Amino acid sequence: MVNQKGIGAHLGRHLRENGMLMALVAIVTFFTVVLQIVPDKPIDFLSAQNITNLFLQNSYVIIMALGMLLVIVAGHIDLSVGSVVGFVGAVAAVLTVNLHWPVYAVIPACLLVGLLIGAAQGYWIAYWRIPSFIVTLAGMLVFRGLTLWLLNGQNIGPFPKTFQSLSTGFIPDVFGVGKPNVTAVVAVVICALIIAWLGWRARTRDGAFGIEQEPMPIFILRNLIVSAALVFVGYKLASFRGLPNVVVVLTFLTVIYAFFTENTVTGRRIYALGGNEKAAKLSGIRTDRLVFLTFVNMGVLAALAGMIVAARLNSSTPKAGVGFELDVIAAVFIGGASMSGGVGKILGVVVGALIMGVMNNGMSILGIGIDYQQVIKGLVLLSAVIFDVYNKSK
Repeated sequence: MVNQKGIGAHLGRHLRENGMLMALVAIVTFFTVVLQIVPDKPIDFLSAQNITNLFLQNSYVIIMALGMLLVIVAGHIDLSVGSVVGFVGAVAAVLTVNLHWPVYAVIPACLLVGLLIGAAQGYWIAYWRIPSFIVTLAGMLVFRGLTLWLLNGQNIGPFPKTFQSLSTGFIPDVFGVGKPNVTAVVAVVICALIIAWLGWRARTRDGAFGIEQEPMPIFILRNLIVSAALVFVGYKLASFRGLPNVVVVLTFLTVIYAFFTENTVTGRRIYALGGNEKAAKLSGIRTDRLVFLTFVNMGVLAALAGMIVAARLNSSTPKAGVGFELDVIAAVFIGGASMSGGVGKILGVVVGALIMGVMNNGMSILGIGIDYQQVIKGLVLLSAVIFDVYNKSK
């Protein structure tokens, strides 16, 4: 039996990760209530259509945030991801629209372009020890210029329906019911059960190795909140058009990266690298190769995000991806990553990205101008970093 003091001490040690989840719930609740009161005509913030739009509009942030977390955990930064998004989108447009390549060839080709970009930048950072800020800042300028050159300053589109489905497609109901989409409901319930099982397995493993376990009341409450939220969102999606393709991609990537960071040797070595590079090197870890691989991975995910953005816009534009790097970096820090490296979790990053997305969506519906939106997002980011520094000082 865990006493209140034990629960309080545990919450104090894990304030950041639990606090972000509660912050997301609080922000969603705030907009749900306010949008029923403030507008002349009440708006359902948790409508099926708005939830679907929330995922479609913020999928690129979550995808790139998964890779950016590994870069930041390793003690680096990547400022070029927004320009890479625009450049890969331009490459996809040229191959698909101008050269009439089939979609099944365009997708791997664009991913390969992202891989090569990440490898080129990672090479100078990992093996020549040039600061990542400088290399990726140069990459931001280079790939923005190449995007303008490749598009000749004009939009290229539209894309074929098969390419558009990367962003705007939905998983059909294999049960043939229609509405609600039973496939979506079943998939979300299975995900909720898997998350609860993995959490219980991790808690049991901690006890077996003598590691302090999460108090049972907190474990139950957190899993109830997460499961209830998943089932609710799943039902809403099922009552509209079902599961968007990007949600399936996001779920798959989140599971893979969570497993990689928490259950593989390479994943743990990246955290060791960010925590203390000299100690990691002395223990036999090839730190330069790990840094190189984190940037390669970032390039591939930026390329995937670039194709999704282009598919959603149904054209490649010279200004695609402008400022994306700021939203991605903000999502990672809000989600609990440390500025000094070595700290951060995949699920925290997903929550951080959702916080940014919910704030953008809610403020836009309320009619708050882009000027005030930028101010509010900047203050939220600053608060998250101050909170991180404060916790470290304690």
